[in-house]
Amino acid sequence: MKILTFSTLFPNTEKPGHGIFVETRLRHLVASGQVESRVVAPIGWFPSKHPRFGDYARLARVPKSEVRHGLQVEHPRYPVLPKIGMNVAPLLLAQAAKPAIARILDEGYDFDLIDAHYFYPDGVAAAMLARYFNKPLVITARGSDITLLPQYALPRRMITWAANRADGVITVCHALRDEVVALGVPQERVTSLRNGVDLQLFRPIERTANPLFTLLTVGHLVPVKAQELIIAALPLLPDVRLVVAGDGPNRGMLEALARELGVEARVQFLGAVPQAQLRGHYGNADALVLASSREGWANVLLESMACGTPVVASRVYGTPEVVAAPEAGVLMDERTPQGVADAVDRLRAAYPDRAATRRYAERFSWDDTTAGQIALFQDILNRRLRQPSRALAC
Repeated sequence: MKILTFSTLFPNTEKPGHGIFVETRLRHLVASGQVESRVVAPIGWFPSKHPRFGDYARLARVPKSEVRHGLQVEHPRYPVLPKIGMNVAPLLLAQAAKPAIARILDEGYDFDLIDAHYFYPDGVAAAMLARYFNKPLVITARGSDITLLPQYALPRRMITWAANRADGVITVCHALRDEVVALGVPQERVTSLRNGVDLQLFRPIERTANPLFTLLTVGHLVPVKAQELIIAALPLLPDVRLVVAGDGPNRGMLEALARELGVEARVQFLGAVPQAQLRGHYGNADALVLASSREGWANVLLESMACGTPVVASRVYGTPEVVAAPEAGVLMDERTPQGVADAVDRLRAAYPDRAATRRYAERFSWDDTTAGQIALFQDILNRRLRQPSRALAC
């Protein structure tokens, strides 16, 4: 089976952690030996590589083509238009990707199916491309593409069109499946396939006891992750320290908050940490804390558990499906500093055996997800074979 994976959420040489969850799932799928894939991961166009332009310049330095873990990845450029960009992004994305996909076909890689990730603009663009190239389409919903973007009228209409145009929709948790069905997509066409965890990369380490109970939070420092709730809980947790792994626009605000609350000596900012180095931080922590306002399926929760470290997490969307047993950790009753502190106290009062936490994570290997993808793709292709003259959807 040959697939074309399509998403702007895919790692590259300049941002190796960007969309790594898409690459990880794909690597396990290809490792099955039953699927081949080429990847088209468009990059926003920027005219200069000069360092003074920061992240924009980094995008400009991404090569047009690269090989990652044996996967051939193309990075066509698409224009990003300020202010009006949100509404026209799917069309611009599709137009930019067409020549790259046509070249892939000309090279002899006649793929069977488009495997798209994130509904807007990626999934909508993929629906346009599937129609143009007359290929079946599967779109994976991953979180805010379904929980946030449909709040806007035009994106909602386009997401709904793409979901109904797709031959299959995958969601990374049951809660997202319910949201997709609520958009009007027949429930029999929506499959929930949760993410797994790399049990070889993330595993327990030799550790020594921490002088202070150590919390770790991992993620981009952006509003949706709400790390400020964890910092604001520290005055209520006088014998607790916090390690922050990640970077982003909220860093200055978070550092200022720690100083304002007088807890800066108990907060350590690591900056961005490569995934391969996270194992040590997970293993050395006593608990991972995730206070997000939205999450589809938070991979960091399982990564932490696989290292033997239980979690404290907000009760949003797919998270209760991940944190579903005492050995996994606890869920907050409320997303407030007090709610964080109370949940940490509850975890400490009944702290699970770390070996049991690891065993819990072992239930979430990638094997079931890979098998589910293969079965879905094969079913779609079989249905296509039974309908060779199927008209293109409008």
